[in-house]
Amino acid sequence: MLNLAKRIWADEEGQSMVEYGLILALIAVVAIAVLAAIGQKVKSTYEKVYEGIKVE
Repeated sequence: MLNLAKRIWADEEGQSMVEYGLILALIAVVAIAVLAAIGQKVKSTYEKVYEGIKVE
């Protein structure tokens, strides 16, 4: 029974998966924040281009 507890405690596969999950979540949060920050500027640029080439 003690050996089983030691093996479970020493098993690091689950920890690695959790770490990868946390890194992936952090990357997603950063990507969303960057897109939110520059989104309005990109929209404004596209609107200027559209107004410049719009044919009435």
